[in-house]
Amino acid sequence: MSDSLVIIPTYNEKENIEKIIRKVFSLTHPFHILIVDDGSPDGTAAIVKSLQNEFQGRLHIEERSGKLGLGTAYIYGFNWALQKDYSYIFEMDADFSHNPDDLIRLREACVNDADVAVGSRYVKGVNVVNWPMGRVLMSYFASMYVRLITRINIQDATAGFKCYRRIVLETIPLDKIKFVGYAFQIEMKFTAIKYGFNVVEVPIIFTDRTEGTSKMSTRIFREAFIGVIQMKVWSWFRNYKR
Repeated sequence: MSDSLVIIPTYNEKENIEKIIRKVFSLTHPFHILIVDDGSPDGTAAIVKSLQNEFQGRLHIEERSGKLGLGTAYIYGFNWALQKDYSYIFEMDADFSHNPDDLIRLREACVNDADVAVGSRYVKGVNVVNWPMGRVLMSYFASMYVRLITRINIQDATAGFKCYRRIVLETIPLDKIKFVGYAFQIEMKFTAIKYGFNVVEVPIIFTDRTEGTSKMSTRIFREAFIGVIQMKVWSWFRNYKR
């Protein structure tokens, strides 16, 4: 039994899914993987199932009907993980924008003193490859905006490559997490900090996908922009004692 589970939400990732699974399983630490697939019409789930005999007991898949949103996929995965004995639970994209080699470094941060380890694009300058300048600026200034409104000292507030110690996900009331898109990542960091957990940024290099289609949209950015203000207001009326 591994102590580490990597949750990878998927929707139409047939070009990447087998490669990312094999890469994670090639690492020196014996990670397990949970794929949460939102009914991908391109056959992503079938590819995962075809690999389960090869990686028996290490590769898991949960299928949901329809595209229900990134945040709900992770919440589903978190709850699944908490029913098992995993100590370290990860969020990671399927498209190699997150380098699987960095899973080791994120885990090491949580083994040492972090409760949440964030793979950060901005903690040491701007470490993004293959993004158009407009998207780099939008992402960078979005994190500045989050820091301004929420007063949390996280350079990459929208980052989606993370490791959580189990206690964090046991403490945060996951059923009260409001957002499902880009703002989900901000809300999880904000909530973890409000509960007094130690959130540490680990520098990574983020490389934009080369295969498949990005799921980013202006609607997702709009949710995040408004959601940050809503989060701050809601926090005034919540009890974060643990």
